[in-house]
Amino acid sequence: MQNTIKPNKRLLSLDVFRGATVAAMILVNNPGDWGHIYAPLEHSEWNGCTPTDLIFPFFLFIVGVSIVFALDAKKKILENHLSLTRIILKRTVILFCLGLLMSLQPYFDFATVRIPGVLQRIALVYLASALIFLYAIPQNIFKIFIVLLSSYWLMMILIPVPGFGAANLEMESNLGAWLDRTLLTENHLWILSKTWDPEGILGTLPSIASGLFGVMMGSILRTESRTADNKVAWLFAFGFIAFLLGLTWGLFFPINKSLWTSSFVLYSGGLASMGLALCYWLIDVKGFTKFTKPFVIYGVNAITVYFVSGIVARSMNLLKTTLNGQEVSWKNFLYEQFFTPYFSPNNASVAWAISFVLIWYIILWAMFKRNIVIKV
Repeated sequence: MQNTIKPNKRLLSLDVFRGATVAAMILVNNPGDWGHIYAPLEHSEWNGCTPTDLIFPFFLFIVGVSIVFALDAKKKILENHLSLTRIILKRTVILFCLGLLMSLQPYFDFATVRIPGVLQRIALVYLASALIFLYAIPQNIFKIFIVLLSSYWLMMILIPVPGFGAANLEMESNLGAWLDRTLLTENHLWILSKTWDPEGILGTLPSIASGLFGVMMGSILRTESRTADNKVAWLFAFGFIAFLLGLTWGLFFPINKSLWTSSFVLYSGGLASMGLALCYWLIDVKGFTKFTKPFVIYGVNAITVYFVSGIVARSMNLLKTTLNGQEVSWKNFLYEQFFTPYFSPNNASVAWAISFVLIWYIILWAMFKRNIVIKV
């Protein structure tokens, strides 16, 4: 008998994949000491890709898959898509405003607020991917995906950069960095650089392609005529092909998370597709579910825990107390009292991050037990 799974059934594997991704996001965002981090838990300085660099594109891929499962049935039932469009626009505004709120905290200085950001990019990718899925036929979604990747590549390697000359892919003198400084000014960019932003304007185009990759793979999972084994095979095949194409393209358009290069989209999307294929086969097809609950608990409130944990982390850095006669933040106080005396510097840093993830798991577990799901 062929394995079949009803397309309307909620995919446990998708919740697990989402939960694992957001837990990893919180882990890498909250080391005890930014000066002592294991290499896999850091972003690449520029070209190249670490495991940490894969977390954000994995999440955008998941956004794309989720769009299919959230909108597909409604899209087929409703002839008029205006009501769905209003829902998409509302969610986009909420996500974008939450991102701005994180940037404004704690001083709420609108003159220097960072306008780009993680939640802001998620909002824009969600908006574009959802509207494309809603209004475009499947064949055109793939064409849009190709156009986004190829046009971004051509812009980055062909268009001269005002004030710098020929097109280039350097940190401060590439076309994207120039556009960010021109449109947003240095006051509204990433505080650690002020001259470019890893979630900048031009890089949003290929990041939309990351969302569309998820839409295309989600459409495979939603197809009723396919068997479960067939879905696994196609997700893995498309993922492996994209992975190889990303590596090949990366030889002359380097894999770079900060620029969100086209090669990075294919490389990370391919790995995400193969990862979801594995989760789907293990969890939804073979029924190995005993290990899934912690990830599901993280997955059902993913945006909420990302937002609130970020606010809490910043607050802990701002609130002050006294340690050995000196004023220190609450974070440093706890870190110096309970972690640095007992671990090496790198281990203390990662132990703090793991503790942060576990504390949020306890909070999310309590919410899960009470069926509290905050939808954004």
